[in-house]
Amino acid sequence: MVLYTCGQKKTGPAFAHPCAKAGKALDAAGYEYEIKTVKGYRLMAWTWGSRSEDRAEVKKLSGTNEVPILILDNGEVISGSSTIARWAKEHPAAKAAA
Repeated sequence: MVLYTCGQKKTGPAFAHPCAKAGKALDAAGYEYEIKTVKGYRLMAWTWGSRSEDRAEVKKLSGTNEVPILILDNGEVISGSSTIARWAKEHPAAKAAA
């Protein structure tokens, strides 16, 4: 399982940043996962020029260059913090391992 984020996985409250929300939801559900950080912050103008290049892999996987996205071990892609958080709550790691 791989979580692609902008680097804000656990900084700040989950309501304040989508990548933090996704990471915290996976943690709460008991998952271990790899984190891949991508560059190109939307709100930092100096990253706009390299955003497409920095997020090419994310776009190839999900059809968008927005993060967070979660890639499950079976290859399924879950995009967006709310969708990832809902998935984690509905599929806790203890159930997945059973």
